[in-house]
Amino acid sequence: MIIGVPTEIKDGENRVALTPAGVYALAGDGHQVLVQRGAGVGSSIEDAEYERAGAQIVDGPQEVSARAEMIMKVKEPVKGEFELFRPGQILFTYLHLASSEELTTRLLEAEITGIAYETVQLESGLLPLLEPMSEVAGKMAAQVAAQCLERHRGGRGVLMGGVSGVAPADVVVVGGGTVGKCAASVAAGMGAHVSCFDINTHRLGYLDDVWGTAITTLYSNPLAVAEAAAQADVVIGAVLIPGARAPHIVTQEMIRNMRPGAVIVDVSIDQGGCVEGIRPTSHSQPTYVEHGVVHYAVTNIPAAVPRTSTYALTNATLSYARKLAGMGVDGAVAADPALAKGLNLAAGKITYPGVAEAFPHLA
Repeated sequence: MIIGVPTEIKDGENRVALTPAGVYALAGDGHQVLVQRGAGVGSSIEDAEYERAGAQIVDGPQEVSARAEMIMKVKEPVKGEFELFRPGQILFTYLHLASSEELTTRLLEAEITGIAYETVQLESGLLPLLEPMSEVAGKMAAQVAAQCLERHRGGRGVLMGGVSGVAPADVVVVGGGTVGKCAASVAAGMGAHVSCFDINTHRLGYLDDVWGTAITTLYSNPLAVAEAAAQADVVIGAVLIPGARAPHIVTQEMIRNMRPGAVIVDVSIDQGGCVEGIRPTSHSQPTYVEHGVVHYAVTNIPAAVPRTSTYALTNATLSYARKLAGMGVDGAVAADPALAKGLNLAAGKITYPGVAEAFPHLA
């Protein structure tokens, strides 16, 4: 199979879909790998490293797309990329379709075979291709929150860990999955007072076992979240329903009752956001202030640490890419139930239930 790796063009996106090690493995399997010139520069990977691993360096996304049978990306396509796809071409990337009707419509029109990293799911429920980026985004959420709390960035001027005689920041994490666990862990490591909400009591029990009394775990209900948000310096949204739009857990009323200069970091924004009314932001313009509260809703948070993120992503995606390249889509999804759940689009049709539920008129 011919596999193409284009340069990512989304705002602030410095990751790349394959490392040289990934190229080496695919080339060793007998596949041809095309890498767009400069695609790895943002992740500190030079073209020469790809060439030594067996890739062919090509100029421009047009040549990548024209020749490749499977396109491997990091983020969903954006304006300027839709026209490059061919019917039946495999697109293997994060898609997050349920959060964007326009994206879903454009990819249906292109008749691509869309396999989404974020919906590949093991029988245990684990999302192996989302997990590494969730870990990065969760850890970064606490770092970002600490920066946004600084007064010159619009925040309350509160230090996450406080100092002797002065209370630390009060951090509320909504969602106890991988993102929430990592965000809570880093915030607590900074010395903040952290509360973590979830509706899964077994998950809360696990978090208690891990942290003991270092972090307070609470069952999530609207009243409890509202009371916590009103006293919080930081609210981190970390809610996920695989492949579907995130539910609105933090409402506009809750935001209006938050302290002036408090901070919201919504990591769920890729799936529409768990904060009601929040608008996606970018690395070039990461925040805005509404109701006196600083909102951070960057849709590709891990792109800020692309070297780490790119290597973590390839570690997770490579085995599935080798199956797709070696067996074709039909053979790979038949052989691997987890990969079958990653199939979101095929032949102009929606094939993933969460996306069909989001846009029933397109299904």
